[in-house]
Amino acid sequence: MKRLIVLAAAALMAFPAMAQMQEAYPSYIQVNGRAEKEITPDEFYLQVVINERDSKGRISVESQQRDMIAALRKLSVDVEKQLKVANLSSEFFKKNTSVATAKYQLQLGSAAEVAKVWQTLDALGISNVSILKVSHSKLEAYKQEVRLAAMRNARQSACEMAEAIGQSIGKCFYIYDSNNNVMPTYYDNMIVMRSAKAFGAAADEAASADEPLDFKTIRLEYGVQAKFVLE
Repeated sequence: MKRLIVLAAAALMAFPAMAQMQEAYPSYIQVNGRAEKEITPDEFYLQVVINERDSKGRISVESQQRDMIAALRKLSVDVEKQLKVANLSSEFFKKNTSVATAKYQLQLGSAAEVAKVWQTLDALGISNVSILKVSHSKLEAYKQEVRLAAMRNARQSACEMAEAIGQSIGKCFYIYDSNNNVMPTYYDNMIVMRSAKAFGAAADEAASADEPLDFKTIRLEYGVQAKFVLE
């Protein structure tokens, strides 16, 4: 019984404090803003692995590398800028070894270029080619654009809701940026390889400039939470 009396007294004492808080903080509206954008990638990163096992040891890594570089240059690939050595196996530096491996990263600028390179390397017997990632050269600028659009969406929502009750919004006194990094886009490399071969076959039949490779767009989605004073 004594405990109940103490709790009741504490509650009565809290009422004035709650009233003071309501006077100190104006009425406000809290909204969520959201924006999204889909971007067609213009940067494609391939991993190319050359292995003597693929030719049963008949063609050295050095020879395959020379053939690859020559073929890429015929496709107008800037090898010095776009092709990087990612890894060389220790066997590469040893003499009289039957197996050697070299790994490269190749950056390309379009789906059509990816298809042509994939087909060309496959014709050379270099079939260990996979998609590492896709991106866009202006990705950071687009991310900022979508983030600001989410904030504008929050303000518009607040204005519309306040107008519905005959009020307007004042300054924004709280913003929570809940943005996350763009999630990587994954591909089934076998499907891409088959599509690349199909592209090559179509190009032989008719000089088509279409890009049949079905690369996913990069999807940017951003959200913010904001609080505006109600006036």
